[in-house]
Amino acid sequence: MYKLEADSRHSDMRTSSSAEAHEQLPLLLKAPYRPRLGCYPTRTHTEFRLFCPRAKAVYVEIFESYEQEKGTRYAMNPNGNDIWQITLEGNFFGKLYGYRIQPPSQEYFYRSRDTNFLIADPYSKAVVTRNHYLQHPRTLITQDEAFDWENDTFVCPDDIRDLVIYEAHIKDLTSHESADTQWPGTYKGFADPNARGGINHLKKMGVNAVELLPLHKFAYFEPPHNEPIADGIINTWNVYGRNYWGYMTSFFFAPETIFATDGSTEPGAVVGRTQKAARELKELVKALHKNGITVILDVVFNHVSQYDLNPFKLIDKSYYFRLTEEGHYLSHSGCGNDFKTEAPMARQLIVDSILYWMKEYHIDGFRFDLANLIDRETLQLIRQEAEKINPNVVLIAEPWGGGYDPVGFSNIGWPSWNDQIRNGVKGSDPQNSKGFIFGHWHWESSREGLENFLSGTLLGHSNGRYHSSEHCVNYLESHDGYTLGDFIRIGLDPSKAAKKHKRNEITPLNPAELRTAKLAALYLLASQGVPLIHAGQEWARTKVVEPVPGIKDGYAGHLDHNSYEKDNETNYLDFNHARVNRELVSYYKGLISLRLKSPALRKSKPDALIFWNYHDSLHITLQIKGEGSGDPYDYIVTLNGNPHGMHRIPLPQGAWEVVVSPDMAHHEGFDVAAEYLSVESGSGYILRKKRTGENK
Repeated sequence: MYKLEADSRHSDMRTSSSAEAHEQLPLLLKAPYRPRLGCYPTRTHTEFRLFCPRAKAVYVEIFESYEQEKGTRYAMNPNGNDIWQITLEGNFFGKLYGYRIQPPSQEYFYRSRDTNFLIADPYSKAVVTRNHYLQHPRTLITQDEAFDWENDTFVCPDDIRDLVIYEAHIKDLTSHESADTQWPGTYKGFADPNARGGINHLKKMGVNAVELLPLHKFAYFEPPHNEPIADGIINTWNVYGRNYWGYMTSFFFAPETIFATDGSTEPGAVVGRTQKAARELKELVKALHKNGITVILDVVFNHVSQYDLNPFKLIDKSYYFRLTEEGHYLSHSGCGNDFKTEAPMARQLIVDSILYWMKEYHIDGFRFDLANLIDRETLQLIRQEAEKINPNVVLIAEPWGGGYDPVGFSNIGWPSWNDQIRNGVKGSDPQNSKGFIFGHWHWESSREGLENFLSGTLLGHSNGRYHSSEHCVNYLESHDGYTLGDFIRIGLDPSKAAKKHKRNEITPLNPAELRTAKLAALYLLASQGVPLIHAGQEWARTKVVEPVPGIKDGYAGHLDHNSYEKDNETNYLDFNHARVNRELVSYYKGLISLRLKSPALRKSKPDALIFWNYHDSLHITLQIKGEGSGDPYDYIVTLNGNPHGMHRIPLPQGAWEVVVSPDMAHHEGFDVAAEYLSVESGSGYILRKKRTGENK
């Protein structure tokens, strides 16, 4: 059972108290009946098991090759628990299969015209697909390969606040020519020890965790733009016809094959014929672990892929999805459907998937997309079962989706993304709702809120959401929305939102943009909790919409705030830009190093934090007593968000080392301040002093 820290005494009385919340949840959830599902091959026989509660009959169809149109069908047998099963004698390694279902009625399926689709196994460990919006998937029967993990184990700290997380997409960090790998856009390219991008960039920045955008096999292709498809859908929204980010999961046990060295995004190509995706992803995880980097996967269980032949839609729409009274999909996810996570076999699949990725791929943690759409009992069961494998497993929620409930996640001991600090520090709209770093007030923020963000956004205080800073994942930029760099560019010069740009012309930061970007970085990395940095944030990455031959995008040349569909240089990281803005890169590196060497900056108790009072509400100073966190230093963090006023502040007695100034950041002191410190407008400092007998 999760134990509340001292922070929990600040419980927000406007919500249920922590004790009440815990009383409403069982101390220990009993694992449900969990039949073994999927395909289990040996050299002498193969067992197939499928949950299909309302079928009149189910057949498994075996194919010698992907191109074979008709395979050999075998009638499966019901076992009395809505499980259909069959054991076939012989060696089936390398063959493919799918299921044919005889439904009780035509309405059973999500498509009304054709109920004779081949259905790939929802428990597929490997799947072969064609690059088409339907995917036409078939499950590949694979033989377990011996993989030398070289005694690899999980890389997770006892305290999640010891992480600095770097959110990244496999292709973003490896596809641009400046990434300098011979395997661009792949797992192998990410692990390339000689590349400039991928793992070497993570090492250079000094981060100790990477959060990878979805790697479960997903629907990369959407229907062609403005062409009607069989069930009447017309893609009027995506001129690219791609789902680059991967938030449309098709198979929860199979790795994405387009990131393998034999993968392809060429329309019509067949991908996944080999097990390279699995092998190369394992090599990547092993390489990250060897460098002390925690591996977190972004997983999507709140909805499934919308346009392909998704197995759950073809097996039983009403069992696996939340529907209206008329039988239409609910879509609080905004992605066409909501997965019915509370259904017992849906819940089992989610838990089975998490455990499989931990055991088979040594994954250290998971970030759950739109986690508020996942029922609480399933969330509790995920933690209970995952902690049996790795007691320090990292579980992070995106606390919205059909509602917003970071407090509820904190009640059950789950960390979640903190949109409060994001909005308060930078704002929610670079033109109409800017935040602290611009010398503005975001509409839902206050001086007390800005102080509380530095404390871990604790309940009982302004904008509070968390019982403990352990639950607080702070970020200012993610894959979604404008990059922080572009937000700052527009925030300081709104005309940049309407103009067309050339990427290399807009990339260099002017002095005002650099100063603002540094203040944002300092605020983020001096805040209690867990910081998350998005790839390229450290050089104020820009996303200028790249013109693509043959595609008419009216936004080409403009700054992009939603690049989910662009598999091109709009998203690919140009590492040459790190040189252009190397002063900011150096600043981030120094802040990261300082944070990881300074426990007081990430996991101090609330009573160790003392805020100083000023007449200027846009000037915040925090004094931190390091003793309670085991830090040998005490600290002063001072942030001046006022763009028009410099402040001269008195310092406590003694000489204070400067470890962060407006010019640089470093884990070793590079200057000394005593008596007074002048804090320029739009800038900040961190000072520290080693405790002696007088100031312990």
